[in-house]
Amino acid sequence: MAGFFSGPVKHEAPEPLEGPVVATITGGTIVWFVLFLVQLPFYGWFADHDRTWWLWTCLAGSVLGLYGIYFVRKRDAALKRAAASDAAPAAE
Repeated sequence: MAGFFSGPVKHEAPEPLEGPVVATITGGTIVWFVLFLVQLPFYGWFADHDRTWWLWTCLAGSVLGLYGIYFVRKRDAALKRAAASDAAPAAE
């Protein structure tokens, strides 16, 4: 039995989880942007209570989400191209 002091236990890496990645990132980006828009009218209150970072965090989440959408769409297209090129020799 391998314990804490007997060294690391080696396991096989699990398969990566696949799912609607583009939709998930897009949904998260929309949520961040909506949170930014909802908080924007209360900027004065946030400034008075030294909490303007809440707004900027939501805006940063939106901007990073846009990059994430770009990234996962390119990844999805590359995976589809790789699957198509793997299937082409098998069809011959």
